[in-house]
This record gives sequence, C-alpha cells and structure tokens, in this order.
Amino acid sequence: MTELRLAKVRYVPAQLEPGVLYVSDEYKIAVHLCACGCGSKVPISLGPAGWSVRERNGKPTVWPSIGNGQLPCRPHYLITDGKVHWAPSMSSAQAVTALQYDHRRREAHYRDVRPRWWIRVWKTILGWIGLG
Repeated sequence: MTELRLAKVRYVPAQLEPGVLYVSDEYKIAVHLCACGCGSKVPISLGPAGWSVRERNGKPTVWPSIGNGQLPCRPHYLITDGKVHWAPSMSSAQAVTALQYDHRRREAHYRDVRPRWWIRVWKTILGWIGLG
C-alpha cells in the first residue's frame, strides 16, 4: 500500500477498507489496516499525549511515525499527504524503547494537567475565605 485516503467518521466501522485512514475526532482515535497489507488493524490515539492527524487537500498526515513491534510484520512508516513512506523495521529493543517513550510522554502530559484543576479549586477556596 502506498497511499491512504482520509475518512472522517464518528464511529470506526467494524470492517475496515484497505487504504483508508478512519479518523474520529469525537473519540480521539484513528484506525487503519496496516500499510504492509497484512490485514492487521492499527489503532492510534489522538491528542496531546498521542498522535496528530492533519488534513491538507483531503489527504492525511500523521505525526509521529507509526511503528508497531507487536505485530508480526513489525511495520514502521510515516503518512505524509496521504502517501506512505517506509522507515526501517523496528527491532524488539527499539519497539520496547518506543513504548516506554510513549508511556513517559503520556505520564508527563497528564502529570502537567492534574495541577491545573487543583490550583483552580485551591484559588476558589482561598477566594471564599477572603485570602485570594
């Protein structure tokens, strides 16, 4: 597979069509069949702690690269303006490192988000008692 077209959906269909990147902005997920043609479903979470999908002229660009060392085919590729650009396959060690990086990135994002609501609550309480 050398190209993917973009399909904006609310719900990802049960049967995926090859060559289509299904994106649900509402549920912050994108799913497609592996670009190698093996038929594996490749889900990617969207958002600040996940991947981003941009659309230009109806064609998707996904950032960062898509690599899955857990699939038998060990795919690793970029999607830019709907075109699939293959990167070197990931070794087992690289797959583990990538998973650890993703985990740290999510932890950092949610760790940074948590204090915001707490600070707002604390400031509200201080305001109620006349100290804010």
